[in-house]
Amino acid sequence: MVADLPQESFLQRTLERLSSTQSLELTAEEAVPVAVVALQRYLSEPTDGQHHEQQLDSYSYDVTITDGLWRAKCVLHPSLNQLVHRNTLRTGTDISVRQCSFVYNERRLGHGYICIEKLGCSAETSSVLPRINNINSLPILVKHGMERNVVLQSDVPLQVSRKHYLSLWNNDDPEGDMWTTGYASPDPVLDVSKVTLLSTLESSFRVSWKPLPLLVKIIHKSRLRYYGKFGLRIDYPYQAYFEVADQSGTMSLVLWNELCPEYYQRMNVGAVLYLQNYTLKQSYSNRSRPQMDHHRMKSFTSVEICLNPRNPAAVITVVSQKSVLPQWGLPEVSYQFTTRSELEKLSNGSACDVIGLVTFVGRIERVKSKVNKAPEKYWTYRWVHAVDGTSDHPFILELFSSSQPEIFNQISPMTYLVSTQMRVCQVEGSLPYLTSSCETEIFITGYHKGQPYVNDPRVKSFIQWTKTLKDNTVLQKTAIGGHYCYPPPPQIFAQSATDASGQVPLVAASDLKRELENLQYREHKKLAIQGQITAVRFTKNPKTTEEGREVSNEPERGTSDTHNDPSAAQPATEDCPISPSSGESQANTRKRRPLFSKTTPSSLNRASTPAKRRLDYKNSKENEEQEDEESDSAYEEVECEQQECQDSPALSWKSSSWSKQREQISEHLHQGGLHPDSLSHRFTFDEKSALLQRSNLQPTRWTSQIAARDALPRVPYPGHYQLTILGINKQIAVDAAFLPVVRSDDPRAVGLSQDPHDNSMLSCLSSGFLCPLSSTARDRQLTLRESEILATAQELEDTHVVCVLDLCQLGGDKVEVFINKVYRVTDVNTIISC
Repeated sequence: MVADLPQESFLQRTLERLSSTQSLELTAEEAVPVAVVALQRYLSEPTDGQHHEQQLDSYSYDVTITDGLWRAKCVLHPSLNQLVHRNTLRTGTDISVRQCSFVYNERRLGHGYICIEKLGCSAETSSVLPRINNINSLPILVKHGMERNVVLQSDVPLQVSRKHYLSLWNNDDPEGDMWTTGYASPDPVLDVSKVTLLSTLESSFRVSWKPLPLLVKIIHKSRLRYYGKFGLRIDYPYQAYFEVADQSGTMSLVLWNELCPEYYQRMNVGAVLYLQNYTLKQSYSNRSRPQMDHHRMKSFTSVEICLNPRNPAAVITVVSQKSVLPQWGLPEVSYQFTTRSELEKLSNGSACDVIGLVTFVGRIERVKSKVNKAPEKYWTYRWVHAVDGTSDHPFILELFSSSQPEIFNQISPMTYLVSTQMRVCQVEGSLPYLTSSCETEIFITGYHKGQPYVNDPRVKSFIQWTKTLKDNTVLQKTAIGGHYCYPPPPQIFAQSATDASGQVPLVAASDLKRELENLQYREHKKLAIQGQITAVRFTKNPKTTEEGREVSNEPERGTSDTHNDPSAAQPATEDCPISPSSGESQANTRKRRPLFSKTTPSSLNRASTPAKRRLDYKNSKENEEQEDEESDSAYEEVECEQQECQDSPALSWKSSSWSKQREQISEHLHQGGLHPDSLSHRFTFDEKSALLQRSNLQPTRWTSQIAARDALPRVPYPGHYQLTILGINKQIAVDAAFLPVVRSDDPRAVGLSQDPHDNSMLSCLSSGFLCPLSSTARDRQLTLRESEILATAQELEDTHVVCVLDLCQLGGDKVEVFINKVYRVTDVNTIISC
C-alpha cells in the first residue's frame, strides 16, 4: 500500500527528519499546507511533577492532518488549545506546521506520536481536500518500528492513559465508534417464571438477598452525565438515569461507566429489559426527576437499581419488540401532550410534552456551567419555534443537548418536532417558554417510527391539522440561525445586593473587556454596563445580487502568523463585519421541494399526499410567482430610494463631547459589529445542508458531504445601528450593534412587548422594535424611518443609561456584541439589604 504511493509527501518527509532531531522548526517555504480532517478532545492528565491546578487546560486535543497522500494523527501542544477554543483551528481548513517534535511514551514500548508545537492557520477553505476522493482510503503515517501501534489506527486518544474521546463542544453527547446501537440478535430464551416485582425491592434493601431477575419497561430516559475529573481512575466515567416500570410501579435505574457506551443508545423509552446481577442502593436525592403523575403508578423512590460493569457484572438483555408478550403485564408508556393554546394555564415549573411544526431554528450556542471547578463544562442549546394550529403564537422552546446529536443537529424548519418532559417557564409581561429537563428527549421527522407516542390522540390530531397546510405558505414564515435571545429583559432593571440569582450581572467596563477576551466558540453571555451612548451610526444593508442573496464584503484572507503561545494566538485576519441582504429571493431558479407531498404523512413517517393537495401546491406556487411579477415595479421604486440614501452622507450622530473624550479614553473595544452569522436566513429545502452547517457547531470530522458556506437567502432587514457606549468612568468605550425588530414575522418579535412608543432613538433602544411593526418584506416604511429616528438621538446627550448586552463568540476573532435593551437610570431599581 505504501509502495504504490508517490514518495514526495510532506508528512512522510517531516517524520523522517524527526528521526534525527528532538524538535523540528520549519521555514515558511518548507511548511506545505496540510488539511485538518479531524479534531478530537479528551480529558487532560497532569504531566510528571505538575499539579492539577497548574494545568494549562482541562482538555487535550488530537488533530488528524493530511497532505493528500498520507494522514497523520498528532497531539496538539497545550499552548495552542485556545485556537480550538475560538474555532480558529478547525476541520476543513488548511494549516502550516511550523514546529513539531516526536514524543515517545517512556512507559510503553513501541508507542509515540508527533506533537505540533507551532502552526499557522488559514481562514480560507482547504486547498488540499478538494483533491481527495476518499479521505479514509489514505494510509495513516506510522514511524518505522511502530507499525504495531494500534492507537494510531484506532478511535482512541494518543495519550494512552485515556480510553475515549469526548464530544468536541460539550460533555453530554456520545462520541466515537465505541457507542453501539441496535438490538442484539437473536433474542436469548428468557426465563420469566422467577422474575420479581419492583414493589419487593424496597423491602429487600439492606438485607442478605440474592437478586431475582427483573422484567421492566423504560418509561423515561435522562441525558448522559460525564463525571470525569483529574485523578479519577475510571476509564469510562459515564452515568445515565432511567425510570423503569412493571405492573407494580416505577423505580429509578442507573447505568454506570463502560456499560453506557454499550447500552445507552439501545435502552430507549418503550424498550423492555430483562435484568440480572443488578444491585440496589439508596436513592440519590439531589437530582432531577421526571414528573410522572400522569402515569398513575406508584413510585418507589427510596432505592434505585444499579447496573455495574463489575462487582457484580450486570447482565442486561434488551428484548426486541417482536418478542414482548402481552401476558407480561408491562404498562404502556404514557405522555402528557399539551397544545399551545393550553400553555398559559400551566403552572411555572410543570412538565409537558409537545408536538409542533418547526418554523424557526436558532443557531447552536454554548453556555458555561456555573460549577466553578475543573474540568470546566459547557452546555449546548438552541432556540426553536414550533406551531400546532391551536394558537396564533408558537411554542418557544429552549432545547439543550439531550445526548441525541444526530437529531439535535438536524432540527430544521418544516420538520415535525416532538419534545418530551419540557419544563414551563412563565414570564411576566411576555409569552411563556419551555426549557429542557435532564429527561427531555427530542424527535424529528425521520425518527418518529416506532416511538410510543405515535398513537397518542393529540399526535393524531396534529397530523390531521398539518394536512390542511400548504408548504409554500409555511416556508415564507420560516427562518434559521442568527442572533436570538429569550425572554426579553424586564421593564425595570433590578439589582439586589443579597440575591443575584436570575438577574443580569452589572459589570465594570474593564471586566467587559476580560469577558470578551475569554469567550470561547459560540459561548453566549448576557451582561450589563452603565455609561453613556456617545455615538450612533446607521448602516444600510448592501445591495444584493439578482437572486436576492447577500454580496459578501469580507476581504480575502490569507495565512496567519505563527502561533507561539496562547496569548499570541490569533486567527488569520480580522473579518470585516458585513451586513447581508435585505431582499427575499426574486428569481430563485432552483425547484423547491414541497414538504407535504414528500415528508408529511398520514402517520409521522410514511409519505402519502392526496392529489388535490399537490394541485393546491402548484396553484399557490403559480399565484406566488404572479404576485412577485406584479410587485417588481413597487420594489424597484423602493430600491431607488435606497440608492438615493446610499449616495447621501451616512446617517450618524455623536455627542458634542465625544471627539474630546475619545482622545482621553484608555481603550476602545471595537468588536461589536454585525457579522454574517448574526442574521437569520430564509429556509429553503435546496439550501438545507448549507443552512444547517451554518447554524450548527463546527464538526469534529470533515466529510466531503459538508456543504460549502456560499451566499444564502437572508431574512429581509433595512440595516443596523452601531453604537458606542462610554463607560461610566470614561476610561473604556465599547461598540455594540443594535438590530431592531422591524417586521412582525421576525422570530424575535414573538413574545416581545409591543406597547406603542414614539420611535425616538431611546425608546427604540428600550423597546427593541420600531413602532409599528411592518407586515411584509416590501413595506416602504422599512427604508424611510431611520433618518427620523436618528434625528431624536440628541436626547442621548449626557444621559446615564444601563445597557444589557448579548455577547457571543462566533469563531476566530469575530465576537458579536448586541444591545438587548437600554434602561434610563430612572428605570433601575436597586435593592439594598440592611
